[in-house]
Amino acid sequence: MSTDLGSATDPDVVLVGGGIMSATLASLLGVVAPDWSITVFESATEVAGESSDAWNNAGTGHAALCELNYTPSGPDGRVDTRKARTINEQFQVSRQFWSHLVRTGLTGSPKEFISPVPHVSFVTGEGGRTYMRNRHAALSAEPLFAGLEYTDDPAELAQWVPLVMDGRDPAQVVAATRSVAGTDVNFGALTRLLLEQGEARGVQVHTGQLVTGLEKLDDGRWKVTVTDRRTGEDRTLRTRFVFVGAGGGALPLLQKAAIPEIRGFGGFPVSGLFLRTRSPELVSRHQAKVYGQAAVGAPPMSVPHLDLRLVDGEYSLLFGPYAGFSPKFLKAGSMFDLPLSVKPNNLGSMLGVARTEMALTKYLVTELLQSRKARHRTLVEFVPLAEQADWEMITAGQRVQVIKQDPTSGKGVLQFGTELIVGSDRSIAGLLGASPGASTAVSAMLTLVENAFPERVAARRSALEEAIPSYGRDLSSDPALLAAVRTETMQTLELNG
Repeated sequence: MSTDLGSATDPDVVLVGGGIMSATLASLLGVVAPDWSITVFESATEVAGESSDAWNNAGTGHAALCELNYTPSGPDGRVDTRKARTINEQFQVSRQFWSHLVRTGLTGSPKEFISPVPHVSFVTGEGGRTYMRNRHAALSAEPLFAGLEYTDDPAELAQWVPLVMDGRDPAQVVAATRSVAGTDVNFGALTRLLLEQGEARGVQVHTGQLVTGLEKLDDGRWKVTVTDRRTGEDRTLRTRFVFVGAGGGALPLLQKAAIPEIRGFGGFPVSGLFLRTRSPELVSRHQAKVYGQAAVGAPPMSVPHLDLRLVDGEYSLLFGPYAGFSPKFLKAGSMFDLPLSVKPNNLGSMLGVARTEMALTKYLVTELLQSRKARHRTLVEFVPLAEQADWEMITAGQRVQVIKQDPTSGKGVLQFGTELIVGSDRSIAGLLGASPGASTAVSAMLTLVENAFPERVAARRSALEEAIPSYGRDLSSDPALLAAVRTETMQTLELNG
């Protein structure tokens, strides 16, 4: 990876941001357009330093195995599995593509970026137990969730999650599901491996280079202005296609590009805080990722979870998230990011959300006012015998939640998820939003490739099907293909233990 733009020439494709999205798109373009020249610009001195960094996310391989907000319950008690099914399918696509890259020479062992970790959903109270029973019944009937276990037996739960059960009131009603098919993913390590593989086939990766301008030229190309953060020198390049995958920095750049598709979009930054312990004793007694339920009226981002992490060969536990607030759109961003993102074309959306999202406002204010002792009390609700001295507070990444205009009401709405923006002439695209982004990066970038380069997809369909055997097919309705895909990816990604 280079910090020098001296040798940079006009490429076919420019990718803005050195995170998991750009790295994934570079790899996919290697399949559908292997002859294209690609240049990646990252403003930091290293790639994967923001949301993709291992400590800036919980590392959950989001497959809807444990995340309860993906399986909402209706007034009649029925659990809707549609979103869970979609997200699981998308994660299976990611696993297939990663397996393909490992088979074709991805540097290092897959254990550097993915490892097996059971995923557990945990609830308390009669209402929680009823919901969990209904959820288990609905999900276990789906082929994608075959093998999902249920228990409301405290003794069995003490074996599944001893740290969560130790010291808990024996009279408390508890219930849980467990999937041993869950994973922990180091998206920072994966990003670096993908970009290293890209460089080996000619992708140019430049760090310390801040993209400050995007201008559409009369010939249909984009003029990309890049500032060297060490010298302050500006350079311009021209390219046929730009992808803005700069995390929280994507919105301001797409606004600078002035494409009509970005009109009405805004962003609301939320920072994440987690309690972390590296205590060998505690880690040895919690070998799972355990997700609970958000408090009534709280946003999805507040779902409490206790995660086993494996980062750079060292195990630890993370508990959270606790929300923080900063007007920055990136950890290394500016305090003016939020106010400068407010434009005449998105002011209505921003003000609309300010009026309607009172629950989020209340949640953030409560979180910001919490003392260390209050945060510890939240941990104790999840881990009854937790000692404050064993845990330290760390700041995770900035997440910019999408604000958009509802097409029906015209009002601003806050969207907890990701949003792919593709220009009408298919020369520019960008990704806004947050979770479950990284886990579903391959599906998101596949959608981009299909929309922006349909002719390349048609010409290289057999190569895509080789890389992703389920491409164009529905795993949930094809048990034989699902079984084959699971067996192959588990073996190739070394997830059998």
